[in-house]
Amino acid sequence: MAAAEETSSLFPIFILTIMALPLVPYTISKLCRAASKKAKIVHCQCSVCSSSGKYQKSMHKKVSNFSTCSNLTLVLLWVIMGILVYYIKHISQEVQPFEPFSVLGLESGASDSEIKKAYRRLSIQYHPDKNPDPEANKYFVEFVSKAYQALTDPISRENFEKYGHPDGRQGFQMGIALPQFLLSNDGSSGGILLLGIVGVCILLPMMVGVIYLSRSSKLSGNNVMNETLSTYYYSIKPSLAPSKVMDVFIKAAEYMEIPIRTSDEEPLQKLFMVVRSELNLDLRNIKQEQAKFWKQHPSIVKSELLILAQLTRETVDLPSTLQEDFKRVLEVAPRLLEELMKMAIIPRTQQGHGWLRPAIGVIELSQSIIQAVPLSARKASGGSAEGIAPFLQLPHFSEAIVKNLARKKVRTFQELRDMNLEELTELLTQTAGFSAMEAQDVEVVLEIVPTITVEIICETEGEVGIQEGDTITLQAWVTLKRKNGLTVALPHAPYFPFHKEENFWLLLADTVSNNVWMSQKVSFIDEATAITAASQAIQEAKERSGATVEEISTAVREATEKVKNGSRLVMANFLAPAEGNYNLMSYCLCDSWIGCDKKTNLKVKVSKRSRAGTRGGVILDDGPALGDVIEEEEEDEEEHDDYESEYSENNEDGNDTKNNGAKANGKVYGKGIELNSEGSASDEN
Repeated sequence: MAAAEETSSLFPIFILTIMALPLVPYTISKLCRAASKKAKIVHCQCSVCSSSGKYQKSMHKKVSNFSTCSNLTLVLLWVIMGILVYYIKHISQEVQPFEPFSVLGLESGASDSEIKKAYRRLSIQYHPDKNPDPEANKYFVEFVSKAYQALTDPISRENFEKYGHPDGRQGFQMGIALPQFLLSNDGSSGGILLLGIVGVCILLPMMVGVIYLSRSSKLSGNNVMNETLSTYYYSIKPSLAPSKVMDVFIKAAEYMEIPIRTSDEEPLQKLFMVVRSELNLDLRNIKQEQAKFWKQHPSIVKSELLILAQLTRETVDLPSTLQEDFKRVLEVAPRLLEELMKMAIIPRTQQGHGWLRPAIGVIELSQSIIQAVPLSARKASGGSAEGIAPFLQLPHFSEAIVKNLARKKVRTFQELRDMNLEELTELLTQTAGFSAMEAQDVEVVLEIVPTITVEIICETEGEVGIQEGDTITLQAWVTLKRKNGLTVALPHAPYFPFHKEENFWLLLADTVSNNVWMSQKVSFIDEATAITAASQAIQEAKERSGATVEEISTAVREATEKVKNGSRLVMANFLAPAEGNYNLMSYCLCDSWIGCDKKTNLKVKVSKRSRAGTRGGVILDDGPALGDVIEEEEEDEEEHDDYESEYSENNEDGNDTKNNGAKANGKVYGKGIELNSEGSASDEN
């Protein structure tokens, strides 16, 4: 039992080790992620964003951001570890090796007379006949007498000098790091020990597994409920108009869990009257339409009205209870929109294609929610295919100011962005009537508006042309530039109460058939991951082409520099369709900014599958021999349609295209053009 008492002191060390193994690396990784994110993200510096309070570093906000369940649990575990370290240190001070000279208060090598003198002195102080204290008696027997014997008895002293203990060589002891009460002789200790083993080894893993399975059965990897994904998948249709995307979006299971209160009926009725124009109700049967709207599920009605309140910026007069629901609706909106986008472009057809029309509608809805701009503002007007929506995302702008700018021949958002600083300041102060501070806010926002360029290379590796069933490799460099020189920045979104990072979607689609051939999400946040992915992709592509080690090293180095300069590499493969000519369009769409998207027109000629060695170029009636390759074109903005949107007017397609593609061995090089209000729109589907 003495050995058990000694080994039981190891139990705190055992617990400390078990806690430290996962806790230390997890804490380090969490701190590194927080430091990396803090260093990279830069938010808008305009006065509107500053006054919104979203980026204010108040003590209350810091505490609220820190007081998450995971952070508090982490702090609690570190507190427990600190207590264990203090306890172990205290025990180590109590457990000292037996030193007879130290017990008697002598220096090593003292004479026999000095030993006897010290023993008599301590006997007067601790002997039971002189001191009735039980602790003194215990100390005298276990330490003083034992030390005197070790130094006066020849055998004991020899053992101490040889082995460090008066009793001679001590055997090697092994113990179990368990608390002492579990090692007692009574019968209850065995039951407690058994229950502990069962609890730690069986019940605890089972509980963790049940909780994990229960959570994973409800949520996807993006913390969106699986019920929501199922609803989105079956609700999206290929011909879904952008204005109808809202009807699918608000069916999320997360919104169905929003509480319904009788006290919310009156403010929701008032809100309905304010945002009624955005509901696309039939004015000829307005009463029936309103009755139909209110017959929907109360959660759907409430969610849609709160989202429309965001689009129309009518949130100031909402009561406190609705303000909480409003923030809850917007907090999950980016995740839901991302999953809705995935459901739109998920392979649906036999060829593995998604749908273009609903995908564009999801992006438009995302842009409008983040920028708090009504969907109706996207309707083409005044020579702008995107309407006044891009202007309304700027601070201090209104519909009246946009009309004033149109009188000065500034009708598109791109024209405003292309102006130099002097012209812009004069326009804003004199024509728009802005103060110097307000004009500076607009200039600050225009400096962080991203400019996207897309360079695409399409090829069939090892082949000269394209035949049915060939694997086409798409390599696209998406480059982001801003006037202020930053690559990573949060968008200007003062009316969206949460941090929102910019994301881009690169789509390759056939606008005629409404099919999305290829899609990929592009992010500019994590540069290190982008460098690794780009280097690996370029290296593998060069190795397949038979390049030398020096050529591979050069290509990887160039790719790394491109990523550091604000570019991201997109690599994708897709199968060539059936024989025919295809007019494809590459879209690079931003989910946070309006009027910053890019498109690139691609012509694909696919030949019929033939025997090996018989693949040759085919001459089109209206152009030169294409050699069965992909031809990329950069279209003039005034000649080609904007991407299809219900909020743009229909115009005839441009008939002329300008071919800037440089063809060589089945490869085509080119750059995309910006989707701005100078382009005309189409609605063929």
